[in-house]
Amino acid sequence: MSEFRPQPAPAWAVQQWFNTDRPLSIEALRGKVIVLEAFQMLCPGCVSHGLPQALRVHQTFPSSEVAVIGLHTVFEHHDAMTPTALRAFLHEYRLPFPVGVDMPADQGDIPLTMQAYAMRGTPTLVLIDARGHLRRQYFGSVSDLTLGADIAELVLEARADQAGASARSSSHPTGTPGDDCASGACAVHTTSP
Repeated sequence: MSEFRPQPAPAWAVQQWFNTDRPLSIEALRGKVIVLEAFQMLCPGCVSHGLPQALRVHQTFPSSEVAVIGLHTVFEHHDAMTPTALRAFLHEYRLPFPVGVDMPADQGDIPLTMQAYAMRGTPTLVLIDARGHLRRQYFGSVSDLTLGADIAELVLEARADQAGASARSSSHPTGTPGDDCASGACAVHTTSP
């Protein structure tokens, strides 16, 4: 596992989307924890572990808080793993969550998003927090318990951020500049009778 000091997650370079009526981006999913499962349909570990786990996450966590996204990132057997073959694969394996096809590179076999995230291979699972920051990246298998705990931690962070934002906005009368005590001095707001 790679754990990161929160930093903006790289944008996805996607050639084509499946299971969604619009292109997706980290920015469009802001406010949700993102579970990105990078896979190849001919990768045994992806088929036996990574994709079934992504499906369990999709079925377990509410879509209002967690977005599961597949990324078909082909770095070998390019002729066999076409978008047409992927469409059939997604249907046969009944994968309902959105899946993007990683954009091929102009030079070399490693697709663009795979390069941007410095993925070592597939399956790779990436966790992006609700602010759009890269938080964890796993190459190979990760236990359901570990992954569930990591996702729950990020969901709780997002809820706390939302609650804090709501409390800050409701604690100041309209027209009063927000003072969240960032300067070290917290003003008392009183109303005159």
